[in-house]
Amino acid sequence: MPLSTALKKQYRTIGHNLNPIVTIAGNGLSEPVLAELDRALDDHELIKVKLAITDRLARQETIQTLCHSCNAELVQEIGKVALIYRAAREPKVHKSNIR
Repeated sequence: MPLSTALKKQYRTIGHNLNPIVTIAGNGLSEPVLAELDRALDDHELIKVKLAITDRLARQETIQTLCHSCNAELVQEIGKVALIYRAAREPKVHKSNIR
């Protein structure tokens, strides 16, 4: 279910103070990177991902693939940083960025 505009705005406000948890470089979305993204989304629900990819179209394709692979939703993309959200299967109140 897509996030509402109001919820995206709230998550963008929260995301402003977050640091990137995962950096995706030239090797792209390898299995270890996808596993780390999955773990981070389970723990934090809302994460920043830095993409060290210079080509804009390749960066956008990588973000789309990442969101599709992790069943996550893109909240915001600014430059080489994407803010990604996925509701946790079992929320961890002490680790979650949105609780």
